[in-house]
Order: sequence, then C-alpha cells, then structure tokens
Amino acid sequence: MDNELVDISTSLGLQIGYGIGHILNDVCASLWFTYFLVYFHLVLEFTSAQAGYLMLIGQIVDALFTPFIGYHSDHTNNYLSARYGRRKLWHLFGTLCVLGSFPFIFTQCIGCSTTHKWAQMFYFAAFITIFQIGWAAVQISHLSLIPELAEDPHVRTHLTAIRYGFTVFSNLFVYLFTWIILHLTGDCDRKQVGPEDAWKFKDIILIVLAVGALASTVFHFTVTEKQPRSQLLASDNNESSTIHCDILRKGLLYQVAGVYMSTRLVVNISQVLIPLYLHHTLGLAARSLAVVPLAMYIGSLAAAGVQRLAPRTFTRKLSYFMGSACAMAGFVWIFFASDDTYKVYFIYVVAVLIGFGGAQMLVTSLSLTADLVGASTDASAFVYGLMSFTDKLSCGAAIALIQMYADEAAASYYRYALSWVCGAATLLGLALTLALPSVTHDCLIVNSNPSINDDEVVSTSRLHDTLES
Repeated sequence: MDNELVDISTSLGLQIGYGIGHILNDVCASLWFTYFLVYFHLVLEFTSAQAGYLMLIGQIVDALFTPFIGYHSDHTNNYLSARYGRRKLWHLFGTLCVLGSFPFIFTQCIGCSTTHKWAQMFYFAAFITIFQIGWAAVQISHLSLIPELAEDPHVRTHLTAIRYGFTVFSNLFVYLFTWIILHLTGDCDRKQVGPEDAWKFKDIILIVLAVGALASTVFHFTVTEKQPRSQLLASDNNESSTIHCDILRKGLLYQVAGVYMSTRLVVNISQVLIPLYLHHTLGLAARSLAVVPLAMYIGSLAAAGVQRLAPRTFTRKLSYFMGSACAMAGFVWIFFASDDTYKVYFIYVVAVLIGFGGAQMLVTSLSLTADLVGASTDASAFVYGLMSFTDKLSCGAAIALIQMYADEAAASYYRYALSWVCGAATLLGLALTLALPSVTHDCLIVNSNPSINDDEVVSTSRLHDTLES
C-alpha cells in the first residue's frame, strides 16, 4: 500500500470517523424516501400525482448535479482544497446546503399554506432543489474518499460495509424516534396519519438534523484527507480530462452502472412504497409506518455485519445472489399475502427479508464500483456521479409514474406496484451481476491513466485477481 495513503485497516478511529460522515445524508434520505409522499399526500393533502411530481423534481436535480459535482470534485485544485482536501471541501458545501433547506421541505408553506397546491409546489420545489444539490455534493464527496483511503479491494469492502452500517443506524434512529412521536402523541391504534400530524413531522426533522449536523462536524475533525495518488504522480488537468473521456468508452462502466441502478431501484422504491402499502393496501395504524421500516433496517444491519465479516473467498456474485434471493422472496410474499395473520405477524418477516436483501445487494454494488475505480482516484467522484445519475433518474421516473395512477386506483394498487417494480429490478440486477466478466478487469481508471506505470498496474491486478475476489 502506498505510504501516502492511510492504512485504514489498522485505524479504527478513522473508519468510525469516515462512517459517520454520511449520517446527515442518511437521516435526510430516510425521511425523504420513507415519509415524503406520506407527508405531502396525507398531511399537506397534495394529490398523489402532485407529490410524485415534487419527488421527481428532486430526483432529476440530484441526477443532473451528481455527475457535474463529481467532475468538478475531481478537478478542484485551489488553495482551500490543498489545505483542507478537495473531497472534504465539497462535503462541507453540501452539508451547509442540506441544513439550510431540508427543514423547510417538511414544514407547512410559510405564509402560503392556504394558497393553491400548484402555487405551493413552486415554494417547495425551490427548497427541494437546494437540498438535492447539497445531498449530491455530500454523497459523491464521501463515496469518492473510499478509493483514496484504501487500495485493497477487501479493505474497501469493509469500509463500504462500515459506511452502510452507519446508514442503517441512522435509519434505525429515524424510525425509532418517529415511532416514539407517533405512538406517544395520540391513539395510533385507531388513527392514521392526517393533517393534524404536521407538528410531529416538524419536531422529528429538527431532532434528526441536529444529530446529523453533529456527526458531520465530528467527521470533518477526525478524517484527514491525503493528497490523492493521482496528484502525486501527475497534476496535468488535460491529462485528467482525457481520463474522464476514456471512462465513458469503457463498456464495463455501463454494466456496473446497470447493477447499481437496479439495486437502487429495489432499495429506494421499496422504501418509498412500503409506507403507502401499509396505509392504503393493508390499512394499518400510523405507528406501523415506523415499526415496519424499522424491521427492514434491522435486516439491513444484519447484512452489513455479514459483509463486514465476510472472508475474501466470499465473491461479489455470491453476495449479490444471496441478497437478491432474500429480497425476491419478500416481494413474492407481498404479492400473494393479505390475510390478518400476515398483517399482524408476517409483515415483519417480509420487512426483514427485503431489508437484508436490499442491503446485501447495495453494499455489493458499491464494492463493484470501488473495484471499478481501482488504485487511481483521478476520476473517482466522476465515476460515482455517473452511477448516482442512473439511480436518481430511474427512481424519480418510476415513482412519478406509479403516483400518476395512484389516486383513482384500488386499495391493492401498491401491492402490485411494489412487488412487480421491485421484483423486476431485482432480477435485472442479478442478471447483470452474473454476466460480469470473471477475469481481471484491470481497473477502469488505472488503464486510462498513463501516469501510472506498468509495475503499479501489475500490483493492482494482483489485488483484483478476478472481479469476484
């Protein structure tokens, strides 16, 4: 391992410091994907289509700005970035945007709560845009630190698992706190979510954002970003731009992007639709909107532990297959089951299956992306930006399309939408993963970077015996 890179495998403090750097994004994403449609449709009383359009606006902004931020993150080279770190600088920018905009999304329109819903959409769309730009900056800068902190693919997998472990804990915190608020502030056994619950969501937002802001502060004080290997070996911007162009000509990039997109469809669509499925299809009480997602993330926590402790012989393909099998079992169960026993007991088993499977698939797809980046970090943020572009655009389009037909649909609508859309995405992701080459792919960026010599490529190739190692 290069002596300029941190030996993260022996630095527990650095691993923890890195892991908590995404907590603010995690708690916001949990609220965004789980409760955005619930809040806008059931609390603010927007139509299902209007709520879906607002989410689509956010996803499109995120999709467009993610590769843009990734490209400029790779090319940031000024006094501040040299002193503080180019990734951490973008992380700080994103954090300020998120903290300054997200509270207004889950608060009634200030001074315009009685105006027409279409007029209010412009108000909320403005804050959603700022939030999504900030969220993208934090996500890409945090992800692109992985290849810079570790060269060994196995260590990168551990780092990704730790990152996802904190994601799980963040979601557990959100759902536990939401359950406490919903359970202790009304007769939740008989009452479903409605306009009178607006103040509850406001309190939830303020508490979780305070925790996220504290975690981001700790991250910036504990993680020191080293000068990237690519800058040590070559600093020519034209050379870096050539690398970005070469990336887009690699077929393997699009295959891995397909895996990542499919995985995110499974994770995000299930997270968005399950609360609506619980409310509209199963008719469960308000507290189920916190308890069932909580069960999902208990399953996710187990998956993060499996990934963290998995031996080197535990292949990428085997890991993804195990996750997709569990997730698919959950979606098939949702499609066929609807009796009272299922609503009272087995819904939690289904939630654990989906949570475990989705987490296993997601950590594996992120590990494949880190493998793709390889030893060089000249374009790591750009690669992660491209991955996230496919994720955000596909999820936004899918959610908006589903919501367009929800207002006039039968109660069983969300059962079929959840099982069919997520089930199809699971099968697509598995097919693309199994089709990945079983031979050395020699790191997308390493092959494109003439500043790295043959000995370094050979050394990296030994760390990547196959894409499955």
